[in-house]
Amino acid sequence: MNEELAITVGAAARAARVRLGLTQADVAERVGIAMEVYSRMERGKVLPSVTTLRRLCQVLHIRSDALLGLEVEALDAPLEEGATTAPGEDPPRLRRLVRALRALDPAQLKAVAQVVHGALGLMRR
Repeated sequence: MNEELAITVGAAARAARVRLGLTQADVAERVGIAMEVYSRMERGKVLPSVTTLRRLCQVLHIRSDALLGLEVEALDAPLEEGATTAPGEDPPRLRRLVRALRALDPAQLKAVAQVVHGALGLMRR
């Protein structure tokens, strides 16, 4: 493995992910790889396959040249206001909340739902 290339790819992927306001879990889920694998990739410990590299480019909205360090792209440039998610896509906070809710058992989920409904009732007053 080319360690320098792995570090370059990882740094570019991380910068693009942060720019988009995504978590490592968000990116891993969208790319179709385990979160642990994506984390190792960002740290420069593994190189993605060509297929994974292509999906990373699509998910992170980054050109392959920039991801491979062949072209400097404005990775740190902030996105336009309100452009952190694609049209019709949930914001990162909501995706994290949904992931947390999926881990709950039915009784816990029912308790959370009751709290949320109670809070919403208070907010309407």
